[in-house]
Amino acid sequence: MTRAAVFLDRDGTIIRDTGYVGSVDAVELIPGAAEAIRVLNETGWPVVVITNQSGIARGYFAFEDYERVRARIDALLESYGAHLDASYACPHHPDETGPCECRKPGTLLHRQAADALGLDVSRSWYIGDRLRDVQPAQELGGGGVLVPTEDTPAQEVQFARREFTVVRTLDDAVRRVIESGR
Repeated sequence: MTRAAVFLDRDGTIIRDTGYVGSVDAVELIPGAAEAIRVLNETGWPVVVITNQSGIARGYFAFEDYERVRARIDALLESYGAHLDASYACPHHPDETGPCECRKPGTLLHRQAADALGLDVSRSWYIGDRLRDVQPAQELGGGGVLVPTEDTPAQEVQFARREFTVVRTLDDAVRRVIESGR
């Protein structure tokens, strides 16, 4: 039987987006993110990270560096009693590698995660700090929640207010998810 999940963006949603995070030294959890993920874990929601990592295509860091950052995030979350069920990364950028289906708002990675973990994308939630993070909800179904930061373009926030939910923190987004009862 398939179950709903929460698909989270990484940079700007779970960790601070310092621009092309390819070093473990740059990993810093956003305050409250680990606790919000722990609440999802405790309430039975699978949590899957889907992240665009164009720094790989641009040659800023290697996929192995991404993996080290992913492992560091996992360790930090574990120290708070939280965990991710899976992490998927798009290493492409259209200017470097041409178009692909896995770069958000593309949905290939969401569908791969759904197949691998037995998830129902049409009942799931898509949460992030950029419009592209929540837009998969339009194609796949489910709900989109934008958690804007100071780096989120104002026009993306305005569009999201019309099409999705906009909240101030990841904790607020998690409350919406849990209240939905999907």
